[in-house]
Amino acid sequence: MTRHSRDTPQFYLTAPSPCPYLPGKEERKVFTHLVGERAGELNDLLTHGGFRRSQSIAYRPACDTCRACVSVRVVANEFKPSRNMRRVMEHNADVLGDMRSPQPSSEQYSVFRSYLDSRHRNGGMADMTVLDYAMMVEDSHVQTRVVEYRRKDPDSGFTGRSAGQLLAVTLVDVLSDGLSMVYSFFDPEAADRSLGTFMILDHIARAKRMGLDYVYLGYWVRNSRKMDYKGRFLPQERLMPEGWRRVESA
Repeated sequence: MTRHSRDTPQFYLTAPSPCPYLPGKEERKVFTHLVGERAGELNDLLTHGGFRRSQSIAYRPACDTCRACVSVRVVANEFKPSRNMRRVMEHNADVLGDMRSPQPSSEQYSVFRSYLDSRHRNGGMADMTVLDYAMMVEDSHVQTRVVEYRRKDPDSGFTGRSAGQLLAVTLVDVLSDGLSMVYSFFDPEAADRSLGTFMILDHIARAKRMGLDYVYLGYWVRNSRKMDYKGRFLPQERLMPEGWRRVESA
């Protein structure tokens, strides 16, 4: 019998369930718990191996016959925004992002609830209560931050912060080599701002300022409308069986 120490992660496999990305497919996941003093170190290691974090769980797809989910990370220092991305940045020049400790608020939940009701009414998170949301933000044993995006107010130029309208939020982990965007949401009434794209662009800029190499975007799935957009942020690296492979063009 193999003996395990307290610090050795134990991995588990979920039962098959319908794939949220590709119709007619089933998904399975392998997962482990991120707890204890070495949770941050383990999260780093597992993220480099294609895992994602959800609260105190790290998981990755382990499907029997499909390998469509590919981990992607943007090469921050070499990133080149497209013409459309530059327009998105210009359109959101009046928006300011503030990175802070992971503390949930009723204001955040209001935007979160509106986002789910508008974009993911039938998704797995549709029934999340305010307590569920608080757990999503607070239940982390790694270095996690919340970035709140608000319209600038008259004092923003002096304080670097804003008390203006909350437009969007990102939950992000700070890794040894990058920022891992765990979950993002935005006010659906501001959909014309392309805030999903804007938040990724902002995190790429943040990674550069923090001296970090990458922004981890999670899974890219070719031919999935939900995930295909991630392939536009170039250059990027995609995790293949032989390791991370650089991609220069879509």
